[in-house]
Amino acid sequence: MSQDSLHRVVVLVDESSNPFELGCAAEVFGLRRPELGGLLYDFRLCAAAPRTRMRDGFFTLTGVAPLAAIDEADTVIVPNRPDVETPRRPVVLDAIRRVHARGARLIAFCTGAFTIAEAGVLDGRRATTHWQWAEDFRSRFPRVRLEPDVLFVDDGDILTSAGSAAALDLGLHVVRRDHGAEVATSVSRRLVFAAHRDGGQRQFIERPIPDIPDDSLAPVLAWAQERLDRPLTVTDLAAYASVSPATLHRRFRTELGTTPLSWLTGERVALACRLIERGETRLDVVSRRAGLGTAANLRTLMRRETGLTPTDYRRRFGPVGSERR
Repeated sequence: MSQDSLHRVVVLVDESSNPFELGCAAEVFGLRRPELGGLLYDFRLCAAAPRTRMRDGFFTLTGVAPLAAIDEADTVIVPNRPDVETPRRPVVLDAIRRVHARGARLIAFCTGAFTIAEAGVLDGRRATTHWQWAEDFRSRFPRVRLEPDVLFVDDGDILTSAGSAAALDLGLHVVRRDHGAEVATSVSRRLVFAAHRDGGQRQFIERPIPDIPDDSLAPVLAWAQERLDRPLTVTDLAAYASVSPATLHRRFRTELGTTPLSWLTGERVALACRLIERGETRLDVVSRRAGLGTAANLRTLMRRETGLTPTDYRRRFGPVGSERR
């Protein structure tokens, strides 16, 4: 695929933007991936000024495209802001309104939701932001439907993520939405980013960071992923981990922000997506190999988890010509 035909992602960098989220955007959307055939996106940075001072003066960004570059973007990633009280420059807010009005997709990492809300395009829409600023966000933008306990919110043409690391969750979700589960899984492996935080899963957090990191779930996750086609219960997972079901449930909540059953369902749907992408057209085979039981259950869960029916998913992400089989 030529670069001219690629989906164009432009990151709008503004004063005091956080380098971490900028790096996440570049890592997910900007790198050439030979194992996947090259670039997934046409990626570039733009700024409203020739020199942009990054957060806390870490460095000054120069040599990027002018602000007008976002007028050619299919997706615009807006700048986050460690100082949420300082208004964004009118020229930046005007540019965001302009690209939104013409139908471009907007993505905000972390406190970038403040930027989109300040531009006035989030009223009546669903969004999330960093937990630490959730109450401030609610008080300033009461017309936005804030969901503070999720890792990210996909509201169609506007997507927002929670704290810094959730930028990767949302980025992988966007790749999955654009290119399918197989490609998103490959990018996730390249990032060495935990597969169970795949953006396609609906993950919730009870607290932003566990007091004591617990990596004891890794063996049971790997064990379960190798047996998705078999009957598996929470009791089975707990027995393998040598803990009680209640303890396993607590560890899942603490470490993954979800329940064992929800995680297992998400992994099975992801496997079903990969099977469809690889060309399997028989829904009974897909549902059986993914451990989802019946084709009817597959349809219900795929629609719930991906927003697409198996047929629609095949048309979008299956091998060329598979929609005619």
